[in-house]
Amino acid sequence: MNINQEQLIIFKTVMQTGSFSAAARKLGKVPSAVSMSIANLEIDLNLKLFNRVGREPVPTAQAKTLFEKTEQLLVEINQWKQHALALSSGLESALNIVVVSELLHTHWTDYIALLENQFPSLQINIFTAPQEDAQKMLFTGAAQFALMFEREHLESNEQFVELKRQALVPVASIDDPMAQHPYISFEQILQSRQIVVASRDRNIKPELLYSKNYWRTDNHHSACAMILQTLGWGVLPEEMLQENPLLKSRLKILNFSDFTPKFEYFVDLVWNRENLQGAAARFLIDHVRNQRKNTF
Repeated sequence: MNINQEQLIIFKTVMQTGSFSAAARKLGKVPSAVSMSIANLEIDLNLKLFNRVGREPVPTAQAKTLFEKTEQLLVEINQWKQHALALSSGLESALNIVVVSELLHTHWTDYIALLENQFPSLQINIFTAPQEDAQKMLFTGAAQFALMFEREHLESNEQFVELKRQALVPVASIDDPMAQHPYISFEQILQSRQIVVASRDRNIKPELLYSKNYWRTDNHHSACAMILQTLGWGVLPEEMLQENPLLKSRLKILNFSDFTPKFEYFVDLVWNRENLQGAAARFLIDHVRNQRKNTF
């Protein structure tokens, strides 16, 4: 069986127009070419697609069944061709992006929408992970990009461009004893259990860790749930509270007596400079750089 795209287009057009001559006019062909194409398709399929009785061909039940699948098949063929063309021009087969857990409330989906609009055939996979795990994914090749907080020390193969600022705030449930104090001393912080978002690798020490007694989780949603249950205090994205008035009413931002209780970080788009970048990756990097030029 050797079915080609042109045969499918002719078959679809005949079904839609109701005759060989009308299909020929629509496709810019002579009627005999359309009739022969259908005849060859019937031979290839070993099926009778049209009853040629009277002036116009009458579709058989088999033709009607196949017609339902033809449209989608032609769409998939075109998508396949577009994707092959994109790959030949340097487009990645897929783009893996890992977003640090605390950044899920930022407008990171704007960048995904931009990529989808520019490269509709590109497969995009989004992962979420704590900062340390996101960095591992980036440099093991499991992800091509990471949206993550600024790092104190940069790896030699790390390259980045700044996206925005993100604020983190220390919070406790309004029912937590810590929330009853107007100011929290450093000694109180040390002795109170902290719910910390940290790597799944227990050998890696969590960042923003202040308490001697702490529990770990790998995402801020779990951390928030435990904080609301008065199981401890923790550091959450300020934007998370601003977007959820109910959550904001159930949590209190803690005032530390010894230092400012608001942590501001730059958020970076990070990639491995040693990896070859495809068309989508280069487009995203250039877009973010141009966005910064227009902003500052």
